[in-house]
Amino acid sequence: MKVVGFCGYSGSGKTTLIEQLIPRLRAAGQRVSVLKHAHHAFDVDKPGKDSYRHREAGAFEVLVASSRRLALMREYEVEGDPDVHQLLAELAACDWVLVEGFKHADLPKVEVWRAANEKPVIYPDDPFVSAIATDSPALLPIATQLPLLDLADADAVAQFLLAQALRYEYTRPAP
Repeated sequence: MKVVGFCGYSGSGKTTLIEQLIPRLRAAGQRVSVLKHAHHAFDVDKPGKDSYRHREAGAFEVLVASSRRLALMREYEVEGDPDVHQLLAELAACDWVLVEGFKHADLPKVEVWRAANEKPVIYPDDPFVSAIATDSPALLPIATQLPLLDLADADAVAQFLLAQALRYEYTRPAP
């Protein structure tokens, strides 16, 4: 499987870009999964629903399955950031995993950067950034030899990923 992270600050367009890449990669015959880091106590369940009630009662894991989907919720006994490599191991086989929000993970990443956000860039200090998707290449504060991708052209970003697929082939690091 190929794994590529999308890093950048809130409001840079990571979610929108990933949302646009999924159908393009699928159209190329690829099976795509997404791994997203959420902040703090997010919830995918609704109060009053059975799965919510089981989790609130103290279940370590609640798995909900139907003929159309599966959702697994796990409560960590000790609070701490999850390890991206452990989470990748939880996924079913696929061609691509698009990872959002693990800004400091040791995975090849595309940095998503907008000058209008007035946030710093990540690529100068992160050797895992393999390309930059931006709407303002001329405004990048530090010169780079990294490939520059047009944030508004999801077709081109998908083509870049497919053309560079070997770069994104995942090998779990040794413990």
